Amino acid sequence: MHGPTPPAPLPTDRLQFAMPPMHESVEDERRHRKERLAGAVRIFGRLGFEDGVSGHITARDPEYSDCFWVNPFGMPFKHVTVSDLVLANGDGQVVEGRYHVNQAAFTVHAQVHAARPDVVAVAHCHSVHGRALAALGELLDPITQESCAFYEDHALYDAYTGVAVDAEEGRRIASALGTRKALVLRNHGLLTVGDSVDAAAWWFLSMERSSQVQLTARAAGRPVLIDHRAAVATREQLGGDLVAWINYQPLWQDISRSEPDLLS
Repeated sequence: MHGPTPPAPLPTDRLQFAMPPMHESVEDERRHRKERLAGAVRIFGRLGFEDGVSGHITARDPEYSDCFWVNPFGMPFKHVTVSDLVLANGDGQVVEGRYHVNQAAFTVHAQVHAARPDVVAVAHCHSVHGRALAALGELLDPITQESCAFYEDHALYDAYTGVAVDAEEGRRIASALGTRKALVLRNHGLLTVGDSVDAAAWWFLSMERSSQVQLTARAAGRPVLIDHRAAVATREQLGGDLVAWINYQPLWQDISRSEPDLLS
């Protein structure tokens, strides 16, 4: 005897799948970027990336392309709301908002934005495992699927000259980044970029975790490297900003639903 006929598959156009939104106005796009920026800062705070007043995420304004939204200097990551965000010009001067910005950090971000007009957001924090990898002056090895997303698409800034406070240092960092998505700043930490806040934030999260995996695996034994061809193929599948955006959406849904005050 045959069992009951199984239900017919649903047409794929009836299934929901989030994609980056299209904006009808520059005001809508600005609001969207600010919401995602406040959410990303809070997520970084949840994950322990905050270290004193260090760490920033910047987002290019969609209208004033040489101005950037940034979290306020000295405000706890977990408390940041959309209305707290500060807009600063390329010289780090506040043009909108109520708070100061961290000039040292902003100098680097502004130079990266200037060198990369394709980049919407830049993320840099003093996360523990990123700093540990940076202290070794090493890149990520292709030892997991996630780390392959960075294969031949991140670089090492092989210098440390103290707190970066001048534009020339920022330009050297931007030059070391080149066209890649991420940078290991020797003895300092990690920096990532993306064509959306979501992508830049995801790359930082993934790079931090990949650093943790690499350090853990090396402490336990000798990691097995994924071969060049497979690593490149994996990067081509997983290393784009759209994939990063998609991967980030569960984190955005969680933070925006559990902490809706961030939108205020």
